Amino acid sequence: MGGVRRVAAIDCGTNTLRLLIADVAPGTDRRVRQVLREMRTVRLGEGIDATGRFADAALRRTEATLREYAHLIADHEVAATRMVATSASRDAANREELIDLVNATVGVTPEVISGDQEGRLTFAGVLSGFELTEESIVIDIGGGSTELFIGDAAGVDQGISMNIGVVRLSERHVHSDPPLPAELALVADDVHRALADGLAQIPPLPHARVIAVAGTATTAAAIAHQLPGYDPSVIHGLRTSSAELRRVYDWASARDTAQRAAHPAMHPGRAGVFPAGMVILDSLLRELGADEMTVSESDILDGIALSIADGE
Repeated sequence: MGGVRRVAAIDCGTNTLRLLIADVAPGTDRRVRQVLREMRTVRLGEGIDATGRFADAALRRTEATLREYAHLIADHEVAATRMVATSASRDAANREELIDLVNATVGVTPEVISGDQEGRLTFAGVLSGFELTEESIVIDIGGGSTELFIGDAAGVDQGISMNIGVVRLSERHVHSDPPLPAELALVADDVHRALADGLAQIPPLPHARVIAVAGTATTAAAIAHQLPGYDPSVIHGLRTSSAELRRVYDWASARDTAQRAAHPAMHPGRAGVFPAGMVILDSLLRELGADEMTVSESDILDGIALSIADGE
C-alpha cells in the first residue's frame, strides 16, 4: 500500500481558493497531518449568477493565487496534487479558461465536480476530524451552493446539493450596506424554496447531530463565543446553540461591511457576504429542527487529501 505521502489539495470555490498541504497514508489510517493550510478570497464566481461566465478580473485574481500556491507546493516537495472546482465552475460556460489557467500555473488539470461529489468529499474530510458515533448531518454553506449530507462513521448515506450560496444570493438580492430587511427577506425566500425542494428528498432527522463546515458557520461560532480572533484549534468542535447564532444573525444584519470586517474573527473577504450566509445557516437549522450545531475545521480539503492517498 505504500507509506505516508505528502500531498496538496486545492479547493476552488465560488468565493475562496484554498490550499492544504498534508501528510497522509493510504488504508485505514484516516488522519490528515496538516503541514500548511492557506485561504485567499478571489471571488472567482463574481457575477456568474447573472452572466453564466467567469469574469476576466476574477480569472486574473485566481491566477495570481494559483501562482502563489504553485510555489508553496514546490517548496514543500509535494508528491501529488489534486484540485477540485465546485459551484461556480459547474455554472461557467467558459470553464475551459480556468482549466487552461490551472494547467499552466499548477501543472494539474482541475476536476469540475458535481454537488454530490463535493458533499461526499466534505463528509470524508469531517470523518478525518471527528469520531461520528451517531447519525450526523454535515452542512457546507459555500459561495455558490450549499450541500447537506447524512451519514455516520461508515460514510455517507445520502445527500443533496442546492444552488444557494453566499455570493450567489448576495449578488442577487443584497445591494445595501447594511442590508435592508427586505433584501434579506428575498434571500430567505430563495433559501426556503430550495430547502423545500431539497429536504423533500430526505427523511426527517430531528435527532441527528448537525456538523457545519466552511467560513460562514465557523466564523459565526467564533463570534458567538466571543473569541478574540479566529483560532482553528479552538473553533474546531465548538458547539453553538441556534439562539446564539440568531444573535450573530442580528449583529451581522445591523452592521455594514466595514464594521463586520473589523471583528477580529472575521476574514475581510467574508464580511460582505456574511449576512446572506447567516440567513442560509439560520434557515437550515430551523428547517432541520436543530437547536445547535457543531463546527468542523476538517472539510473538503481533508477529503481531497485522503482521496489522493486512496489513489482516486
